[in-house]
Amino acid sequence: MNLRFGILWPFRNPEFNRVPWTDLYRTHLDLIAESEAMGYDNAWLTEHHFVDDGYSPSLLPIAAAVSQRTTRIRIGTFLVLLPLHNPIRLAEDTATVDVMSNGRFDLGVGLGYRVKEFDDQGISSATRGARLREGVEVIQRLLSDEVVTYDGKYNQLKEIQIVPPGLQKPHVPIWIGAIAPKAIERAAKMGCHFQVVGPPDLVEHYDSCLEAAGRNPQDYSTAQLRWVHVAPSREQAWETAAQSLHYTASRYAEWFAEANDKPGDAEAGLGIPSVDEIIRSQSFDVFGEPAMVGTPADVRDMISDYMKRGRVTHLVMGMALSGLAPHHIRNSMEMFAKDVMPHFRK
Repeated sequence: MNLRFGILWPFRNPEFNRVPWTDLYRTHLDLIAESEAMGYDNAWLTEHHFVDDGYSPSLLPIAAAVSQRTTRIRIGTFLVLLPLHNPIRLAEDTATVDVMSNGRFDLGVGLGYRVKEFDDQGISSATRGARLREGVEVIQRLLSDEVVTYDGKYNQLKEIQIVPPGLQKPHVPIWIGAIAPKAIERAAKMGCHFQVVGPPDLVEHYDSCLEAAGRNPQDYSTAQLRWVHVAPSREQAWETAAQSLHYTASRYAEWFAEANDKPGDAEAGLGIPSVDEIIRSQSFDVFGEPAMVGTPADVRDMISDYMKRGRVTHLVMGMALSGLAPHHIRNSMEMFAKDVMPHFRK
């Protein structure tokens, strides 16, 4: 299977390079349309709430807009924070976008971890796992055009059928993002594809869980997030991307420390190098993996190495870096499409 290349679009507008919101959305939607013309396979959308840089809080309207600006590229969420949503509403929105896109939509969901997103609207973060399990089950059944009656702790449905149904059969592809072993096992048991933020060896556990559930791993996709920026020279690439990478990693580190979900989270922000140090060292790790920054040859080598370490079907690339000017994003996209992608097309 060819590796599928997609770009992550968070629509972030940080203070260090803030532009009018209308400009941000217009330029990013333009870039998504251009990415299709360049040959990218996926446009991935990502969600957070109550973030001062506007980290996109409303993914399905964006997905609907993308569906009308494109004809071929698949549109997906990486990911919707399902415990914060009504699963019936999400199923209806998903089916509608699937119809509008002529069957090009993928629904990725996850637990969420930012305490503020839960507590500030009266949802206990302790209920995340149960809400996700129920939500995925309800959504799978509704998107399969079933008449659903369901008596759960958080969802009570009586003979509900959504209209119109999604186009894709048996239902829109559903992905689950997970890091903890139990969450990965849950994704495999439910027959969902896997969205990975972390080392590729997490896929080994997912595949073993698929096999334990009587499923063939080759029938399931794994999408892995990496931060990518390409330029004619390594020096230019790092000088352009360093501030955005530093900002992105620093914000995630703050959120992980607040959540303190797993060992090491509380110290997540310690030791993040300065922007100048990143430029000098020409290396920087995000989520435990080095950012793929450099010349096309540099990035080709890093992708090849990554693929050797685990099964990956979709590369989700953080190329629309927070605060990066549109012309820098476009230049990187063009160079990657011309000089990196063909190396992995068979």
